[in-house]
Amino acid sequence: MDKAPLFGDAFQPREIAHRVTRMGVAKARADTLTLGVLAVLAGAFISLGALFFAVVITGSELGFGVTRLLGGLSFSLGLVLVVVAGAELFTGNNLLAMAWASGEIRGRELLRNWALVYLGNVVGCLGTVGLALLADLPSLDGGALGETLIGIATAKASLSPLAAFARGVLCNVLVCLAVWLAMGGRSVSDRILAILLPITAFVALGFEHSVANWCFLPLGWWLAPESVSVGGAALNLATVTVGNVVGGSLLVAGVYWIAYLRSPEGNGAPDSNGAPPGTTKGEKDQDRTPR
Repeated sequence: MDKAPLFGDAFQPREIAHRVTRMGVAKARADTLTLGVLAVLAGAFISLGALFFAVVITGSELGFGVTRLLGGLSFSLGLVLVVVAGAELFTGNNLLAMAWASGEIRGRELLRNWALVYLGNVVGCLGTVGLALLADLPSLDGGALGETLIGIATAKASLSPLAAFARGVLCNVLVCLAVWLAMGGRSVSDRILAILLPITAFVALGFEHSVANWCFLPLGWWLAPESVSVGGAALNLATVTVGNVVGGSLLVAGVYWIAYLRSPEGNGAPDSNGAPPGTTKGEKDQDRTPR
């Protein structure tokens, strides 16, 4: 028997689309307590990744690009924990739009999930901020970490609404693609590898993640309220959140729904093996059988 090629057992894009839809149904109908607990965890996980990012870039003399690259890799910790350990993250849950577009869940179920998860994420972020302050993390490296956190928050609060919105759109395109790729893996290592590059890219490019900003902005404001505008922070959170929804639900979930799920038969583009739309696994295996 021929040995299977490396990563040859990964789920194909059409299979991922169906898996994401089934996942969306389960998430939309989860009970409130489960959603709340897992959402708080996700906010804490993303905040830990954000703090890790801030530590890594503090005092770096490696140059802009390399420093951002290493910072992005460290920030990936947050989504790795969400996907592998299990948690409910608002930005990733924008993929539930696929289940809604397929008629598997109702609009109110979709909005209920987004509202509960967003609220839980905020609680998890603020709780982590409180613990970070109690632990006096900003004093690390002689207070240099605190200066980094203030600088991050000040820059975010100073962004124009248009820039914040656009960066929010681009951010969640990459976040949802990371979740999409992770859904294609069959092992923990597959999922971690799938997450690293998209998340590293969004962080290195300076895109805006609404949940992470619920860590950076309150923490920066607490450390230097005279430097971080409350109005600017609130405007950033609002516009970035809307941008994240557009990027994740329209530009990822919507595009893949059109490609693979727009009709009841699942007609659309061929999968990455070149099989025509609607081809079953058995038929694809038969096509690969030597004649």
